[in-house]
Amino acid sequence: MSKLLREHFEKITALTDQEFDYILSHFTTKKLKKHQFLVQAGDQVKYDYFVVKGLLKASFTNNDGKEHILQFAMEDWWVSDFQAYFNQTEAILDIDCIEAVEVLCLSLTNREKLCSEMHKIEHFFRRKSNFGYIALQSRILSLLNSSAKERYEELLQRSPILFQRVPKTLIASYLGVSRETLSRLSS
Repeated sequence: MSKLLREHFEKITALTDQEFDYILSHFTTKKLKKHQFLVQAGDQVKYDYFVVKGLLKASFTNNDGKEHILQFAMEDWWVSDFQAYFNQTEAILDIDCIEAVEVLCLSLTNREKLCSEMHKIEHFFRRKSNFGYIALQSRILSLLNSSAKERYEELLQRSPILFQRVPKTLIASYLGVSRETLSRLSS
């Protein structure tokens, strides 16, 4: 478990054993079963979650009851309701387990403490945030400018493993198309 987290940090910044042990001491572990919620709309969001094992989806349900999937998160990814996490407000997203999940939990207090004490960690999270902004912008632009077929092909190229691990109804929701449209796109 800690090996994956260390490898993740070291994609951006090298750490000594002592530094990593100190960083790891600020995380807690949580395990959930398939179909359990990590976060539900209305919850206080105390943690940012690093996925060690399993697959989750972050979604928003509108006033008409329609679910919109914002993100899938699998091993080596971070997930949270970031608006609620950083503002310490109630969640507007649901994050639930598509598979059994094991996550490492980092509270905002511990994140801020690590960032203030270790330039390397502040640098790491700044870079991760930058990557996240880029990915979010790309996703929004894709939804605005790309056809359903183009969005499907882009997702298939970027994350082919999702098509093996995620039910087609959820992939369709993520792409903003019906299940029937997804079937036509994939044939």
